[in-house]
Order: sequence, then C-alpha cells, then structure tokens
Amino acid sequence: MTRVVIVDDHPVVREGLVAALDADVAGVFASAEEALRAGVKAEVIVLDLELPGMSGLDAIARFDAPVLVLTAYATDEDIDRALAAGAKGYLLKGAPLDDIERAIAAVARGETVLDPRITSRVLARRQRLTPREREVLRLVAGGKSNKEIAAALRISERTAKFHVTAIFNKLGAQNRAQAVAVAKERHLI
Repeated sequence: MTRVVIVDDHPVVREGLVAALDADVAGVFASAEEALRAGVKAEVIVLDLELPGMSGLDAIARFDAPVLVLTAYATDEDIDRALAAGAKGYLLKGAPLDDIERAIAAVARGETVLDPRITSRVLARRQRLTPREREVLRLVAGGKSNKEIAAALRISERTAKFHVTAIFNKLGAQNRAQAVAVAKERHLI
C-alpha cells in the first residue's frame, strides 16, 4: 500500500480522499506550510495548487517525495509551472477514484501521469510552432538555405539552423522536403 500525504484546503476533499483511497494516508494538511513543517515521510504527496499561504506551485520542489497535483485548475500556465517545478503527475479534481489511485501508484513507481483531459493540450502546445519558426518555415518552403534565412531575418546562421532543427523536431520531419510536406498537410503554410 502506497504511503501518501494529502494537502488540500477543502475539508470535504481531504476527508473524501482519506475515506476513499486504498492507501496508507500518513498525513492530511490544509496548507503546504503545515505539511512541510510536519515533515511526514511519504511515497507520494497529493497536492492542490490553490492553497492559503504558500501555493502548491511554490511548494512542489520543497517536498522530499514525488508530487501528484490534484486540482481544479488546468490553465496552460499552471500545468507548465507545476511540471517545471517537478510535479510527477497532474490530475483534475473530478477524476474517477480509480484514476487517482492508479496515478498515485504510477507516481510512486517514478512514472509521470497527466490527466487525459489535459494530455492532448500539453502535447499540442509542445508541438506548436512559434511565430519565428513559422517565418523560418515559410523561407524553408521557399527553398532558402540556412545562410539565406539568416540574412533575410537578420539572425546568425547558427540561430537559423537552430530554428530549422526545432521545426523538424516539432513536425516529426527528417529533412526540409518532409517538413514542408507536413506543414502543408497541417495548413501551417
């Protein structure tokens, strides 16, 4: 049985998780400060983001155990900041109990878990071309070399090459022709 600590400012959520989870609940706290002060050892911290005092986002990196975010907030910024801070999982409140239990077990094993409702958004954003990459892609489609792209955009040739490589990675392309074909298929140019 996985040893967990629950940090959420809503009593109903805390009590509901304690009653419903098939886990060893080592501690239940209404704030990140309380949980950090207590220093209870756990395999997984189940943490809300919106907390009184120190936010869950600010607390993630301070815990000694992997963090599974369980929150009602799913803005792109919250998701990115939580993952960048080291959260190993991100679920939305309202997730079925089975999903929460599977996520706790996965995080305890060192895996990363994202709520299915946000996974496609996260992946799409990571594959989205920046405005500069779109400019570079248009020049690539026009048959321009890295040197010509650099001159046209007044950037170094090295920076142009970096942008072309990023475009290849985001589009899953191996070369310029393939990148242009994929971009046309996706209506990017």
